[in-house]
Amino acid sequence: MLRHKLLVSAALAAAIFVQAPAFAADDTVVAKVGSLNITQAELDVAVQNLDPQLAQLPEEQKKVAALSGAIDVKLLASGAAAEGLGNTEDYKKRMAYIGDRELHNAYFRKHVVNATTPEEVKARYDKEIASIPKQEEVNAAHILVKTEDEAKAVIADLDKGGDFAAIAKEKSQDSNKDEGGDLGWFAQGRMVPEFEQAAFALEKGAYTKTPVKTQFGFHVIKLLDKREAAPPALDQVEDQVKQLVMRDKYVAIIEKAKADQKIEIMDEGLKKGYEDVSKMQDGAEAPAPAQQ
Repeated sequence: MLRHKLLVSAALAAAIFVQAPAFAADDTVVAKVGSLNITQAELDVAVQNLDPQLAQLPEEQKKVAALSGAIDVKLLASGAAAEGLGNTEDYKKRMAYIGDRELHNAYFRKHVVNATTPEEVKARYDKEIASIPKQEEVNAAHILVKTEDEAKAVIADLDKGGDFAAIAKEKSQDSNKDEGGDLGWFAQGRMVPEFEQAAFALEKGAYTKTPVKTQFGFHVIKLLDKREAAPPALDQVEDQVKQLVMRDKYVAIIEKAKADQKIEIMDEGLKKGYEDVSKMQDGAEAPAPAQQ
């Protein structure tokens, strides 16, 4: 199913796909630490960089936690500057990498996130829908009892013309007995294998002529209806489809950049690992790393 395919892709991407938002340059001062200011823009960044546990707090508590962290940063940053730690080679190297990473993110926002249109998302959705094999789903009801003999007695009552829903209300051990045992619509993969196999083998209106044993007991199953399963609507999977479109855009940009630049990796172990990762990213299901 499309939903399963997209959710798997999204789950894979989640490990390395962290989209940092662009922040407005709000210079409103929200706090002062000595002569240093903490602006609203800095607080916004601090909120986005909270520890995952703190990120679950209510909005106002998140802001307080982020402000507390930002004040701590300013306090120690001021001390570090006074000691000249900003002039060390280690600091300069770290800042150079952070600068490159932020430029990567800015380029990603411009050429991938902001360049992805609703029309492209809809087109990709239509393409995925068209590639999905047609799948059947059924609407079935059942009567669940504890023993095989009880199930055989139910089948005997049905063979005499008994009403399935009425017998379910009287004898079924399942919680849905008041609905006549109706389980609603389900596709393959939703029920335990023994139950599913029996249900999908029935013709509309028919019931199982022998008890169906599962881990829950013995079932008598009636097929109420069959239909072709509808794919998930675009609004249900739009975010996942958009990630697929952005992944493809990112991969295309990276491949063009690689073609324009010579990449040399001196360490043989790292070289092989990099080549393996590159091959994975070229695959149809490979998630693209985005903003760091």
